[in-house]
Amino acid sequence: MGKMEAAGGLAVTTGVDVNAAVDRLRGEGVPAKLAAKDATLWGPAAQEEAAIRLGWIDTFERSKELVAPLAKLRAEFHEQGIDHIALCGMGGSSLAPEVISRTLDLGLSVLDTTDPGQILAEIGEESLRRTAVVVSSKSGSTVETDSQRRAFEAAFRGVGIEDFANRFVFVTDPGSRFEALANETGSHLFLADANVGGRYSALTAFGLVPTALAGANIAELIEQAETFAASITSEEDNPAVVLGAVIAAQPTITIADDGTGIVGLGDWAEQLIAESLGKDGKGTLPVVLEGPGAAGSRGADRVYATVGGSSTGLPNAGSHLAMPDTVVNGPLGAQFLCWEVATAYAGYLIGIDPFNQPNVTESKENTNRLLDEGLPDERPSAVDGEIEIYGSHARSVGGAIGELLVDADTDDAYVAVMAYLDRIDDAPLEQLRAALAERTGAPVTWGWGPRFLHSTGQFHKGGRQTGVFLQITGAVGEDLEIPGKDYTFAGLQAAQAAGDRQALESRNRPLVRLHLTDRKRGINQLLHAVRELS
Repeated sequence: MGKMEAAGGLAVTTGVDVNAAVDRLRGEGVPAKLAAKDATLWGPAAQEEAAIRLGWIDTFERSKELVAPLAKLRAEFHEQGIDHIALCGMGGSSLAPEVISRTLDLGLSVLDTTDPGQILAEIGEESLRRTAVVVSSKSGSTVETDSQRRAFEAAFRGVGIEDFANRFVFVTDPGSRFEALANETGSHLFLADANVGGRYSALTAFGLVPTALAGANIAELIEQAETFAASITSEEDNPAVVLGAVIAAQPTITIADDGTGIVGLGDWAEQLIAESLGKDGKGTLPVVLEGPGAAGSRGADRVYATVGGSSTGLPNAGSHLAMPDTVVNGPLGAQFLCWEVATAYAGYLIGIDPFNQPNVTESKENTNRLLDEGLPDERPSAVDGEIEIYGSHARSVGGAIGELLVDADTDDAYVAVMAYLDRIDDAPLEQLRAALAERTGAPVTWGWGPRFLHSTGQFHKGGRQTGVFLQITGAVGEDLEIPGKDYTFAGLQAAQAAGDRQALESRNRPLVRLHLTDRKRGINQLLHAVRELS
């Protein structure tokens, strides 16, 4: 590989030709300006937003204040027989905690869904009696998170837990509705850094509160970030400068864990990159891979990167695996800060404000309207076995997908699979991403709905308008009421799927929906149909 820079315990090694971009960043003084929180870096239009969104650069310093009170609260919970933490949150409130939990094997339950089956699995009486719930939202108005909170409260009441307020831990911005609710009910409250946007919040209360309560040594994560932070002003040995140039180098970046200790960082980086850079009709599309060398990892239009915790700077790859284009190795706390800094650099290089998200609310607004007015009366164009087909002239599932992939056979196209299902019970469907990637030259992304709406959803609407979309929905076995609302979780999930379809259809993007009338059989049928494609 041609270029390597290492500092603060983290190394970035790349064979991508990024010399000109690195020289530009250094020549224009970008590292020093970013470290100084210069809000003018991304142009006049971005200045107002950037001025209140740069706290992440040194938020780890303020997060040290969380260590002692969280250790105390964890001990109190254990004295009460509470040894399980469930997290209700979306996007920036859930993705970093999940990476920390998976990497450290904490067993934190992350609920970033509206699928009733996945929520019902978390509110059984046996698990409830040993559970505390972290409710995370910057605004305090996130519909998924508030709905989950209501479901947990009703479930606690249902099993006779009267002191349930003590089992809720709210993480939110100052002045939010959740702050008022926590104070009103006497629940635990941790206020986040208001000058940090959700996708940059890994090292704030959003990333650290749920994971500390689940057993993470957050002081170590903070220390890793602090050690790395010294490098971000450096004119030499600045790994984030190289990574930023790599992210901006091609239309797509594919990301895989390399097997050396960090698990699932790509899911977090996906939101960071897609929401930060997917706007103004351009940007870098992140694709999360199942593992090193997975289908679709390479292509003339993409950079293939691996991520790991090894200090060697080399991937843990067998002899059968070709070296990736870029390797990012270092401890998790340093990884968080490095990718955040690099994404801000990439925004500078591409000419994009990395802190706004102008298209995220569109699907939300559609969802709210559909909840008020009712879902559209849609009829399948065909039925094939356990699957209803919508939006295609084909009479079979294989035919519908084949037609869709023809639309992806253009320069700069990508395929997005969006599954509004249970990401635990319906997890075998994830095999679909690799199966599709093997049959098309275009990048293929995977998203669980509504989780992806807070991530790649911004790129779908605001990034380059070359996406080809496959939406998958499914029949609901047992529904769940949302207390205080006139709709259920299944109704909310269906409205979110329909609202997102409307946002994509308004842009005249190719879209096919497959509805599984029987989830397990439908998943098997769908995977078989894709594997049989020529």
